[in-house]
Amino acid sequence: MRVLVLSILMWPALSFGATSAAELLANELRFEADKGDAKAQFNLASMYANGEGIPEDDKEAVKWYRLAADQGFAQAQHNLGLRYDIGLGVPEDDKEAVKWYRLAAEQGHAKAQFNLASMYGNGKGVPEDDKEAVKWYRLAAEQGHLSAQHQLGLMYDNGEGLPEDDKAAVKWYRLAADQGLAEAQYSVGVMYANGEGVAVDYALAYMWANIAGANGLDVSKFKGFLTEKLTQADMSKVQELTGQYIKGNPEVY
Repeated sequence: MRVLVLSILMWPALSFGATSAAELLANELRFEADKGDAKAQFNLASMYANGEGIPEDDKEAVKWYRLAADQGFAQAQHNLGLRYDIGLGVPEDDKEAVKWYRLAAEQGHAKAQFNLASMYGNGKGVPEDDKEAVKWYRLAAEQGHLSAQHQLGLMYDNGEGLPEDDKAAVKWYRLAADQGLAEAQYSVGVMYANGEGVAVDYALAYMWANIAGANGLDVSKFKGFLTEKLTQADMSKVQELTGQYIKGNPEVY
């Protein structure tokens, strides 16, 4: 069963020293939003969604997201789709979620492409269709969306929506892993442990388990399995490999 991973695009937190400054910004945005400015409508919606300077109000957030979305503002289309997806400020409606995700995805919005792919993969609001899921995961993955890269790797790994291809799976896992996605780091480790798409290498598998674990994933059972395969000398090599990788990629550890 594939997991739908949702990502919410939110207006950055405001760093005003006084509440009145945030309220002033909200009033200025409302003035522009009332005149039909799509970006102002989106930003005002995000302030309502986050309760930034004004009381949090999901229905008002939906109102302003919709006005911006109706003008073709891709970020608003994505956020409106997400709200229908999870039933926030509107009744949950998978078909409406798909509609708005698709409009944003067709404009190249990577998060919308990922969420649309997940809807196809899980058969939510559309008939389940792995080929369509692969199509949209790939478009998001090619824009650097980490979860899409990992999910595309899984599709190759399991032969879902396209022919099974372990080397392609490793490619996409590695792209996400090298950018810090713990699930992808674990998946790379599993490929080394199983010799799928790469030669069997338990020391490298353990290295990736170390990195995934440091990034918050529970890899205790995987490490337990690998420990039985490694000698003391191998464990020293693991520490060396882990140190080398961290030194070369400090941002992912």
